[in-house]
Amino acid sequence: MRWLELTVEAHNEAVEAVSEIFGRLGRGAAVRPTQLIRDPADELAVREDPSAPYLLTAHVPDDPEAPAAIESTERALWHLQAFGLGPIGKLRVARVDDGDWAEAWKRGYAPQRIGRVLIMPSWLDEPMAPGEVAIRLDPGMAFGTGLGVSRVIGLDTDPVAVTAATANALVNHLGDRFEARRGTVTVDADEAPFPLVLANLVAALLIDLSPALAANTSAKGTLIASGIIEPRGDEVLASLVAAGFRLVDRLDDGEWISLRLERGA
Repeated sequence: MRWLELTVEAHNEAVEAVSEIFGRLGRGAAVRPTQLIRDPADELAVREDPSAPYLLTAHVPDDPEAPAAIESTERALWHLQAFGLGPIGKLRVARVDDGDWAEAWKRGYAPQRIGRVLIMPSWLDEPMAPGEVAIRLDPGMAFGTGLGVSRVIGLDTDPVAVTAATANALVNHLGDRFEARRGTVTVDADEAPFPLVLANLVAALLIDLSPALAANTSAKGTLIASGIIEPRGDEVLASLVAAGFRLVDRLDDGEWISLRLERGA
């Protein structure tokens, strides 16, 4: 099957809005920085260049409906400029097949460190500091993850993400503890509540799903919400507090925010 790959460069302020537009196409958006910076004082440290734009990518089937989808996307991006969210580049369109698409997702990925955990794709080698633990996650046409606890259930609306997450769990020897499912968070999930819920979503979805996230988090349980752009941090927090959470910790790097919350008894 052939696909059309849509790409656009956008300022950090416009990333979430462009992601939501691309999300309407059915495959969501992959977001990656156009430039990475290595710390000259620490060869193991790498970070995104906040002054550089981000590259967003989405895919649509190359079928008779594609021209209308591209036209509506171009129109929506044009209207975004009126909100002054930061520069948005010209939409570029290229034809790819399934194999090319899967390989294209490898471009631009770099190892990421979270504490002593080093997350990297299997095709990259990265020097490790003493005491670090490597988790290898391979992005295919979607990106999934598994966690080192007794049991994890992962949800995604994209079936390709479910496949990728399952494969990543097997690579990291977590297949017996991780289950990926296609779906979304609901207020009446059969297996809820859970002591720990992770929600890496855009602000609009976190707000819409606040009641469902509360229903799936056990009393005194923890919710970690991330993927929030700085301008919408207070709005997301207010929605989650209204749903029954209290703020425990907030991390803010000036661009992105993550929240650690506890659900009330």
